[in-house]
Amino acid sequence: MPRSTFASTSYRTPAIVLRTYKLGEADRIIVFLTPSHGQVRAVAKGVRRTSSKLGATLEPFMLVDAQISTGRSLHIVTQAQLRTPYGQALVADYRAYTCAHAMVEVAEHLTEDEDTAAQYRLLHGALAALARGTKDPSLVLDSYLLRALAAAGWPPSFAACVRCGAPGPHRAVNVPLGGSVCPECRPAGSASPAPATVDLLDALLRGDWSRAEAAEPQARAQAAAFVGNYLQWHLERAVKSLKHVERA
Repeated sequence: MPRSTFASTSYRTPAIVLRTYKLGEADRIIVFLTPSHGQVRAVAKGVRRTSSKLGATLEPFMLVDAQISTGRSLHIVTQAQLRTPYGQALVADYRAYTCAHAMVEVAEHLTEDEDTAAQYRLLHGALAALARGTKDPSLVLDSYLLRALAAAGWPPSFAACVRCGAPGPHRAVNVPLGGSVCPECRPAGSASPAPATVDLLDALLRGDWSRAEAAEPQARAQAAAFVGNYLQWHLERAVKSLKHVERA
């Protein structure tokens, strides 16, 4: 039988911890999102022991510098240095915490087979905004979801008709088409939210926080419903964490 030619290599990368899974009695599998190595799954050995120095570092939402050794099936985390402890701030705010969980679940789905540089930047920025606590967590979540879907190749439009490009604002929005539709292009089943809702969706997509934060509760609720439906349409699955998000 020929001898294996596999040779382990290692690399260092900034990474956001998306999720962790228990492995054996003392280990965990860590799911990272990195800017240049994609989504990485790696074993952190012994992190569940009380003596481990990595246990608190490799928790969801943490931004770390990770040293990772490649393996045949799973990689190995050999070192991890904490860069920004977003998780520590988020666990103290239930609304921000649930929004962060929804974000990382969506990020995990969107980066399974995709180039991750843009997705990494979006998630990093959204977690930082949640941790600062200066913006409504629900608005940060909905803005992140719209922009993450756009980066994944499903850009919505709320300033012009998604079918013919006629400039808006338009009263109708359609989930499968991805945004506003003019009266001539409006298919059956389109919704007719308040104009303020369409304006809020456009503001969230553009990151226009002065407009977004001026929106009334009804517009925020309608916008959140559209974002949730649009997300599920493209992911073709429900995002479990969204049902735990506490809206204002």
